[in-house]
Amino acid sequence: MSFSTSEITQYADFATRLAEAARAQTLPRVRTGLEVSNKAGVDFDPVTDADREAERAMREIISKTYPAHAIIGEEFGETQGEGPWRWVLDPIDGTRAFVCGVPSWTTLIALEYKERPVLGLIDQPYTDERWIAANGATRFRHSDMERACRISGVDDLSVARISTTDPRPRPAGYISDEEAAAFARLAGETRLARFSMDAYAYALLAHGELDLVVEAGLSHHDYATLVPVVVGAGGVITNWSGAPVGSDARGETVAAATPALHAAALKVLAG
Repeated sequence: MSFSTSEITQYADFATRLAEAARAQTLPRVRTGLEVSNKAGVDFDPVTDADREAERAMREIISKTYPAHAIIGEEFGETQGEGPWRWVLDPIDGTRAFVCGVPSWTTLIALEYKERPVLGLIDQPYTDERWIAANGATRFRHSDMERACRISGVDDLSVARISTTDPRPRPAGYISDEEAAAFARLAGETRLARFSMDAYAYALLAHGELDLVVEAGLSHHDYATLVPVVVGAGGVITNWSGAPVGSDARGETVAAATPALHAAALKVLAG
């Protein structure tokens, strides 16, 4: 790769600036009874002014500061760029949580170099928590405190804490009947399961508070940030076949605290 540590550090600082711009749009709208639109037709994929305005604010800053960089965003699609750099934005990951007033939604910001994520930021404005992955390490910031993130080290499936956003099959959830059955089989092998946390669950895995996060049906703007955050904390993340995230058409992820736990989860998912 042809970029330096100092360059990525500079971009990490810039990603923090983007997160602050998104906060300025999302926080004033939390628990205000926003009007909710449905993007998905028959299914329910909510969007609000907070989603749109937060992404618009971040895009404007990127375009002014790095006009040659490409952008992919959930709300406004792809803007072509010149060169190897591309920003991936999800202004509110977990809009369902947002419209219910649950502080598990996050803003996701990733930077890719030649389509490979090299920087990731997960921001939860309401609780003032931020995870930043850059130069192979993930750090957590809360108010004035900052520290390195490390995964739990759990390698035994029987004591693992597992999460997925919604274990129900479509149209109520995000996954197919077969995927729901596979997840239920895996969750049955673990000690504890928690749901409805979206990308916040991956942040907690990096924090050492969860051990497994398994999902499907994710889009590029959902998973681009997750890879550097999980790996930077010492974890493992692939699709359900053990291939790189994004290499399948189903948007699958298996994020685990250790290689042994990851291998055990893949085996159960495969049936």
